[in-house]
Amino acid sequence: MINKRLLIKNLLSHNDENSFYDKKQKLSLSTKEGKAKFIKHVCALSNSNPENNSYIIIGVSDEENKIIGVDFFDDSKIQNLVNAYLLNPPKIQYENVPFPRLQRHKVVGLVTIYPNGKISSLLKNAWKYRRESIFYRRGSNSMPFLGDVFELRNTNKTLVESIIKNARNNIELTLNGVFDFINNHHANFNPQYKVFKEQFVLCWAGEKKVINNQEFYSRVDIELINEQVRLFFSALDDVQITYNSSSFIITEFILIGIEQQEKHFPLEKTVIHFKENGKHDIVTEFLFEPPKYDTNLLHHIYINSNEIVRKFNSDQELTSSEKDYVLRLPTNYLLCFLNGFTDAADQLRKAKSYIKALDDKTTYIKYKEAMRVIRKVKYS
Repeated sequence: MINKRLLIKNLLSHNDENSFYDKKQKLSLSTKEGKAKFIKHVCALSNSNPENNSYIIIGVSDEENKIIGVDFFDDSKIQNLVNAYLLNPPKIQYENVPFPRLQRHKVVGLVTIYPNGKISSLLKNAWKYRRESIFYRRGSNSMPFLGDVFELRNTNKTLVESIIKNARNNIELTLNGVFDFINNHHANFNPQYKVFKEQFVLCWAGEKKVINNQEFYSRVDIELINEQVRLFFSALDDVQITYNSSSFIITEFILIGIEQQEKHFPLEKTVIHFKENGKHDIVTEFLFEPPKYDTNLLHHIYINSNEIVRKFNSDQELTSSEKDYVLRLPTNYLLCFLNGFTDAADQLRKAKSYIKALDDKTTYIKYKEAMRVIRKVKYS
C-alpha cells in the first residue's frame, strides 16, 4: 500500500512543478475561473502522462515549497466535474492527507490522475478556454497545444514508478501513524484503532454523547493509517458509527431548525468496505430529506439575513442584536436554501469575509459546514 504522506514528500523533493505533478496553495472550485484552471491542469497532466499517474498537491506554498495545509475537502463528486468538461476524461481521486505538525482541521489535498492512454480535450467552453482545446505540460506550465496533430508521449513512467516504489508502507510507518493519531487526540475523544482483514489499520476518535437515548459522536476524525489518508473529518456534525468484520459505517446527522426547535436529520451514510485482496471501497448514500417550514416565516428570516449581509458589506455598524443574529446566519441561510430559496447559497458566500474575520471562529465553522451540506444537496 502507498503511504500518501510519504508520496507527497517524495513529489515535493522535486522542488519545481514538472510534467507529472503540480502544486497549488488552494482550490477555488466555487468560481468559473477556478473550475476552468483545475480542469486545464487535469487535462494537461493527463495528456503528458499517458502511461503513469500524475498528481496535483493542494496546500503547498509555491514560493517556499512549504506545506501549509487546506481544509478537509469531502467533495466526492469532483470526478463529475472532470467528466462534464473533458472529452476522454481520466479517472481522478481526491484524498485528504494529514500531517502531524498541521492544525487538526488542516490536511494536504492529493489529486491522483490515473492514465487512460487517450487524448483529453475540452468538451465545452470553460471560462476563457475554448471548446476542443488540448493542454499539455511544458515544465511547470500547462500549455495549450497550437499545432495540427497532438501526439501522446511517455516521458515520466520510470521516474514516477520509482517515486511510488519509495513511498510504499512498512510496519514502522504504520505504527508511527497509529501513535501519531492517538497522541494528537485528547483522551476525551477516546482515540482507538481497529484492524480489518489483517491488513488495514483504521483509527478513529470522537466525543461521545447520548441524545434521546441514541449514541452519537461529534468532532469525529477517521484515518486509514496504511495510506495516511483522512477518510472523514467533521467539526460539528453528530455521527453514528458501527462496524463489523469487513466494514466501517459512518452515518452523518445534521442539527437544523428554527431557534430552539432544532432536530437531528440523517444526512449521508458512508460505508468503507475492506476486501481480502488488499483493496477497499468507499460507498456513500445520500439520506437527507429537507424539513419543511412555513414559507412566510422563512421569507422573513431570509429578508432579515440579507439586510444584515448588506449592512456589513457596506461597512455599516450592526446593532448588538444583529451581531448576535450573525451566529445563526449560516444555519438560517441553509434552511432557506433547503426550502427553495435558491439564492441563499450566494447570499451566504457574500458573508464569508465578515464571518471569517470574527474573533470567535464558531460562526465560520458553521459557515463551512453549511456550505458543505449545500454542495452535497446540489450534487445529489
